[in-house]
Order: sequence, then structure tokens, then C-alpha cells
Amino acid sequence: MINTITSRHSVRAFTDQTVSRSILEELLTTAQRAPSGGNLQPWKVYVTAGADKAAFLDKVKKSISEFPAGEPDSPEIYPSILSEVYKARRKQCGADMYGAIGIAKEDKMAGLMQLMKNFDFFGAPVGLFFAIDKTMGRPQWSHMGMYIQTIMLAAIELGLGTCPQEAWMLRHKTVRDHFEIPDDMDFYCGLALGYPDYDDPINNYRTERASLEEIVTFRGI
Repeated sequence: MINTITSRHSVRAFTDQTVSRSILEELLTTAQRAPSGGNLQPWKVYVTAGADKAAFLDKVKKSISEFPAGEPDSPEIYPSILSEVYKARRKQCGADMYGAIGIAKEDKMAGLMQLMKNFDFFGAPVGLFFAIDKTMGRPQWSHMGMYIQTIMLAAIELGLGTCPQEAWMLRHKTVRDHFEIPDDMDFYCGLALGYPDYDDPINNYRTERASLEEIVTFRGI
């Protein structure tokens, strides 16, 4: 399991190999074992592939044409105010990714085109969306995060790759309407899923992680 955790990364290029319904059911059945306080399991998952995904992405293209910067009332993806340490980490993350595929910082159009690949699931054959009951609080949101993480780790065991995508919040209305997410549910994020294309250089870089000295306080040991 340690190797699975350390090998996990966000996949942003996929092959055209389809993912079978049986594999998806195995993956999601396994993920149901994720921790859930009080066993509430307050999440819902919407899976799209094939003709349904094509129809959905047509709607997404229309939304992008009408609202290129994001649909009205889109939730914030990051806090409006970040301290310098978080700004530096985010900046380095972007530099690593764009550097891996040869996009210069000054090439704003190429960067934008790469960003827009979010709204095609980076070519993945399957997309997932997650929602949670609006009555739930921060503890239950953290449990949904553990559920999503469990999906990502189990996917590796099945030879799959994933990319969690908060960018879909910029298309929150289109997602809600297409998947008929009820008003009493909060839509959170999407997840691209498929077989990784490791011939694409974007899948062959890794982001840095903070040192233990930065994030861990040991006491009594």
C-alpha cells in the first residue's frame, strides 16, 4: 500500500482504452469501505462515459462559449487570500507541470489551452462527479475526501489513473443540470479516470511535497 500511495499522481493524459462497467463497479464497491463517521456515507457519485459523456461535453462547450471565465456564482476553488507559503507551493506546482510539457510562463494562450483540457477530462474515457448532502458539516466533507482518495488509490491497483478536478466547479450549473443533482446536495468536484498514457510527458513529472519539518510537530518521541 505504501508503494500505491507514493506512486499516485494526477494523470492528465489518457489512452483511448475504455473502462468496463465491471471494473467501475469493482472500483466503487471497494471505495465504499472508506472511513465514514457514524457510517453516514453522505456522498453521491455520478459516473459518465460513452454517449452520455459526449452529450455532457457538448453542453460544457456551450457553457465555455457563453461563460469563458466560469459560470455565474461559481464557488471559489482556492481562498481569495493565500499566505506566501501557499502561494509559493501553488506557483511551483504550475511551473513543474507547464515545464514538463514545454509551455513557457509567458505563453499565456498555451497555458490556457492546457487548462481547458480539464473540461474534456484530459481525454479520459470516464468522468466522475461527487456531491454531498447540504446538511453535512466539515467532518463529513473530510470523510468524502477520504472516499475520493480511496477511489484514487484503488484505481492504481486496477491499473487505472485518475485526476481530481476542482476546476469543474467553474461549470457547476452545467454539471448540476446534466446529472440532475438535487438542490439538497452540494456539488464538489470531478474526477477523470482511465488508463494513463505514459508516452505523454505530462504524466512523467511529480510535484514536490513539504518536508516533515514544515508540517509535523513531534512531542514525547
